Amino acid sequence: KLMEQSVKPGMTTAQLDEIAEDFIRSHQGAVPSFKGLYNFPASICSSINNEIVHGIPSKKRVLLEGDVISIDVGVQYEGYHTDSATTVAVGSVNDESARLLQATRDALSAGVSAAVAGNHLGDIGAAVQAVAEAAGFSVVRDLVGHGIGTGFHEEPQVPNYGKPNRGLRLVPGLTIAIEPMVNVGKPGIRTMPDRWTVVTIDGKRSAHFEHTVAITETGTRVLTAA
Repeated sequence: KLMEQSVKPGMTTAQLDEIAEDFIRSHQGAVPSFKGLYNFPASICSSINNEIVHGIPSKKRVLLEGDVISIDVGVQYEGYHTDSATTVAVGSVNDESARLLQATRDALSAGVSAAVAGNHLGDIGAAVQAVAEAAGFSVVRDLVGHGIGTGFHEEPQVPNYGKPNRGLRLVPGLTIAIEPMVNVGKPGIRTMPDRWTVVTIDGKRSAHFEHTVAITETGTRVLTAA
C-alpha cells in the first residue's frame, strides 16, 4: 500500500527501494526477504512497462508519466516470509494499460477465490487464466507462484494457467503466493543481460499482482491484504 502511494513521475526506482526498506525495518524484527536472496541486491523488485518481474532498482531508472511499474515486496518476520506485488500506474496511463492492470487485479482475485481447501492447484490456475484471457491478454507460463513459509520459495509451484480438478489438492495449513503475470501481447519471456530482469518477448507491457494466501479450515486468509 505504501508503494502504491509513493509512486510519482520523476522519482527513481532506487528511491522506491529506500522507502520500502526503511518502512520494513521500522517494524522491530522485520527485514526485507529479497535483499541477499540468491544475491539479489535490493529490497524490492521494480519492473517497468515491458519488464515482467525481477527488475533491479536503480538511481538511473526514472519513472515517467504514463509508465506502469510492478513492485514486488517480500518481508521476513519471526522466521516466516510473505510475498506481495502490485502494479501501479505512473500518473495517467493509456486505456490498454488501465485495462491490463484491472484484468490482472481481477485475475488475482479469481485465483484467491479458488484457493480453498478441497480444491486443486489447477483450479487456481484455471481461474486466473480465464479472467486474463477473457480480457484479451495472455498469461505468462514460464514463471509461477509458489509455496512460502519459513523458506521464501517452497513447493508447490502455483501456475497461472491450468485445468480444474488437476494437480495438488489444497489442504488446511498450506500457505502459497499466488501471482498472476499478464501480458498485453504474447506470453513469451526472455531474461536481460543483468541475469535478473525478465521482459516480454515482444516488448509489450506486462502487469503483476500477488498475495500470500493461507488455506485454513474456516476459509482462505489473505495474509498480505492491506
